[in-house]
Amino acid sequence: MSAPSFLLVLSLIILPGFSSPTSHDSDTLSEGSRLAVKNPDHVLVSANNVFSAGFYPVGDNAYCFAIWFNDPYCPHNCTLVWMANRDVPVNGRRSTLFLLQTGNLVLTDAGKNVVWSTDTSSASSLSLRLLNNGNLVLVTEVGVIIWQSFNSPTDTLLSWQPLTRETQLVSSRSRSNFSSGFYKLSFDDANVLRLIYDGPDFSSIMWPDNWLRSFQAGRSEYNSSRIALFDSLGNFTSSDNLTTSSSDYGARLQRRLTLDFDGNLRMYSRQDWKSSWVVSWQAFSHPCKIHGTCGPYGVCRYIPSVGRTCSCLPGFKMKNLTDWSLGCEPEFNASCAQTESTFFGLAHTEMYGYDIQIYINYTLDMCKELCLQRCDCKGFVFKYVFQNYPDYVPYCFPKSQLLNGYRGPNFRGKLYVKVPKTSEFSNSWPRKQIGLNCSAGVVTKLERKYEKSQGNGSVAILLWFVSAVGILEVLGMVLVWFFMIRTQQNTAAATNQGYVLAGTGFRRFTYSEMKNATRNFAEEIGKGASGTVYKGMLDDHRVAAIKRLDDANEGEAEFLAEISIIGKINHMNLIEMWGYCAEGKHRLLVYEYMEHGSLAANLSSKTLDWKQRYQIAVGTAKGLAYLHEECLEWVLHCDVKPQNILLDSTFQPKVSDFGLSRLLNRGELDNPSFSRIRGTRGYMAPEWLHKQPITSKVDVYSFGVVVMEIIIGKNLAMQFQDSDNMEEAEHRKLQDVIREMKHAGVTDALVKELVDPEMGCDFDINKVKTLLRVALNCVNQDRDSRPTMSQVVETLLYQTNDDEEQN
Repeated sequence: MSAPSFLLVLSLIILPGFSSPTSHDSDTLSEGSRLAVKNPDHVLVSANNVFSAGFYPVGDNAYCFAIWFNDPYCPHNCTLVWMANRDVPVNGRRSTLFLLQTGNLVLTDAGKNVVWSTDTSSASSLSLRLLNNGNLVLVTEVGVIIWQSFNSPTDTLLSWQPLTRETQLVSSRSRSNFSSGFYKLSFDDANVLRLIYDGPDFSSIMWPDNWLRSFQAGRSEYNSSRIALFDSLGNFTSSDNLTTSSSDYGARLQRRLTLDFDGNLRMYSRQDWKSSWVVSWQAFSHPCKIHGTCGPYGVCRYIPSVGRTCSCLPGFKMKNLTDWSLGCEPEFNASCAQTESTFFGLAHTEMYGYDIQIYINYTLDMCKELCLQRCDCKGFVFKYVFQNYPDYVPYCFPKSQLLNGYRGPNFRGKLYVKVPKTSEFSNSWPRKQIGLNCSAGVVTKLERKYEKSQGNGSVAILLWFVSAVGILEVLGMVLVWFFMIRTQQNTAAATNQGYVLAGTGFRRFTYSEMKNATRNFAEEIGKGASGTVYKGMLDDHRVAAIKRLDDANEGEAEFLAEISIIGKINHMNLIEMWGYCAEGKHRLLVYEYMEHGSLAANLSSKTLDWKQRYQIAVGTAKGLAYLHEECLEWVLHCDVKPQNILLDSTFQPKVSDFGLSRLLNRGELDNPSFSRIRGTRGYMAPEWLHKQPITSKVDVYSFGVVVMEIIIGKNLAMQFQDSDNMEEAEHRKLQDVIREMKHAGVTDALVKELVDPEMGCDFDINKVKTLLRVALNCVNQDRDSRPTMSQVVETLLYQTNDDEEQN
């Protein structure tokens, strides 16, 4: 026991029933002692000075007994990890935490009523101690723990804190309201760890996806131990076979796993209190996929520059201007009569769950008729689902409730809302994004009556005595503090010495394994500005594409930190990374192998029909939109070209080399490395040449050139590389062609003149015209006039949906 703690315990023995810790360095509360809310210094601090426990302000004259990371500058904005009375705050005066001599830890409000207790008892002497791992324990003299905060988590797991069949994580209500919220993480009856939304009126399973069976989600129901653990290196494992790691896995950092108020489960890490918390993993990469975000009849939309926003469906209004979880309510009187109802259609809008039934091969008219005949049908989602290429099968999802609304360009479907025929709605939706009116709510204070206690003349004398003891504690504390700081500095230096970050959740290969897999790099299948790609066979017999990077100047720790981000990106139109090699000067990336090679090779060999070309354009746009707007980290491609668009066995496109510019150049706008030209001539935006700020619009420009090549079937970029000043010449000549096309207009005659003759006449001229318009807008000289990739996706899918509905 440290000198200050010893002195504190001694003072508590001398003054039982009146003593309380007056030093912020004590980690122990002895039996018969108390912590008082009125004194901010009445806190427990772990011996390593990382955690504090005490009364924390949660509102106006409202306090909860809590544990938080011991940041020196966070009196009202600390990182809380546990709360005893989160739903029943106590008064800011005369509220206390007692450790009774019976062994029970009791939290009382100023009115003397008990709001929380451990319900424990012990014949032997107990003490309350805050351990170095953040666990608050009631422990006997011989070290037996009879109660611990780790067994009753609130919204956070700390390192080595288990989540069991008896416990759960429950989010807070909002960023500033720490009471219990609507999101819960717990084991279900089938032994699967699930994240659910449990709202005021409805509930639904969010993670893993409810439409997946357990084994399809990588989970197992055949382990009834029901325990999950978050370790100190950043690995979260569960008895249902769930295993996931933080992007900085392996580092000795301060860590926590928190179910945030917005419903997302996130891992956080930081070096110490001087550093900011960094998200190193999260369950949902897209915030609008979290259920209950905008409530009933509300639709969530994610805008990168703003975040997620909510809107009511047309004909609906917000139920409570201060709380989106309550959603929206209709401004019309709904009718059950079939002849009095119609539908309002919203493209790219999903309402997840609450399907009355799923109907396959139902046409749009059949789906409308079905919903009109049912009084419990509030609307339906109609979409085409890919079955066997090139067939798309129509699906009808009639809804008993319109919940979990989401609108995004990558959703291939349309929501139809049942409304009265007499209703009139604007075609422009959403007309505006609705924000919360924080001034509309009324704060209601709790009415509590408290008895006024009578003073005690002897208390003043006793307090003077305690103060004298406190001075002795301070002297001892200064000495202990000095030696503790020196020890921590020496320990940190020893821990960091020679450390190399291994922040990835996929396999690390040795250079010898890479040489064996590629037969000493014998079969070259591609080459780019950043390296050469070889075909290889891994030891588990998977065929892989192995890219050996030419630029190996980056340190191993920086390299691993970057690919940890790329390795976590997951989208059906992005190439999947299986692993990496970082050994000495060697830097290699291991990807899945694509059977049909690159788009460039297929355009040259004339193997693609029109439907395949259009789907390749759509899929490529989806992949780039995900990189720009939906993934956890901001990633630019900087080298979009047909050679980097690979095709799988069904000719579905997968963008490769994404994030490579970030990998090599750190991806920051103010980074000097972005002043160097990146990409391939003919596909590079004018910003590279004119030294303008590099944004996601450089990828949009390159995509436009690719789309034009898809249409004409030729390498358009090479057509303009015939002068001494290639870069200026190619942009000048390409812009001349663009101006001529825009001046002439996208007519049927222009399309027939441009389209690849190998395609014959079997093509949809409307789709080609849409593609050409998209391409011309993307290659605009002014980057602000170019669309975003999400707008491109929306345009292409809108054309597809219109054609399908007409058919």
